[in-house]
Amino acid sequence: MIKRIALLVVTLLVLASCSSSKGAFTTYDKKATATYYHDKFNGKKTASGEKFSNSKLTAAHKKLPFGTKVKVTNTANDKSVIVTINDRGPFTRGRDIDLSKKAFMEITDNQNHGEINVMLEVAK
Repeated sequence: MIKRIALLVVTLLVLASCSSSKGAFTTYDKKATATYYHDKFNGKKTASGEKFSNSKLTAAHKKLPFGTKVKVTNTANDKSVIVTINDRGPFTRGRDIDLSKKAFMEITDNQNHGEINVMLEVAK
């Protein structure tokens, strides 16, 4: 009986460890540049058809599919945020991802500077 209980406990632990990797991320871009949307875009349609809001955790990327969850980490301070891709862009050379203002402000140290170096990781 004790062996069965021990086996059950071990099995449950193994299953629990497998499910915890569900939220894991894979490195996509170690050296990316992030900016944020201007308030004038609030309420406008994104490329995915959603209404844009600077108060949500969303982002624009040129290639990643809509709905992709991306962990964006500020390489200067290690702060990170998870956003959902719902738009295309940025279309300015040298910029890799446009974050909503809320997402950007959660990871920046300098709210007066609109560009930061980040690492992008995509949910598995």
